Amino acid sequence: MNKKPGPPANPTDMKTTSLILLGLLSLGPGAQAQTYVSDWFTLDGGGGTSSNSQYSVSGTLGQPDTGTMSGGQFTLHGGFWGILAAVPTPGAPLLTVTRTTTNTVVVSWPGPEAGWKLHWTESLSTTPILCTEIAPPYATSATNLCFVEPVPVGHRFYRLHKP
Repeated sequence: MNKKPGPPANPTDMKTTSLILLGLLSLGPGAQAQTYVSDWFTLDGGGGTSSNSQYSVSGTLGQPDTGTMSGGQFTLHGGFWGILAAVPTPGAPLLTVTRTTTNTVVVSWPGPEAGWKLHWTESLSTTPILCTEIAPPYATSATNLCFVEPVPVGHRFYRLHKP
């Protein structure tokens, strides 16, 4: 089926359509922009980003600027960031480390797994790596064993070890 091209568009009709669309767009809800200001900052290397669906903040490991900035409903605490991490052990259950919104750390692994003990260390740079055992009993959920503690200061590495 072949269609023949129609007559060229009437310039007056196009202007009218454009004006109607412009009028409809101007009736939409007005958006009010908000301005966020950081009065001081440094440019440093490294670091990372923390974000949610609306906001994002980036910082640097070891940045020397410490203190608190606040305004309105927002507060930013500056200082040193710590590392919380799971160190995989061959043959061990998968270890997960999660920081909660209540400033605790939850270290969990699938259970029940008999014989595995949770260990931690502040450094992975010594030879041998010196770890401290976190003695059982561990808390249990429907499918996991877990250990909960307040967020530690500095670095904390966790692993499972079977003696």
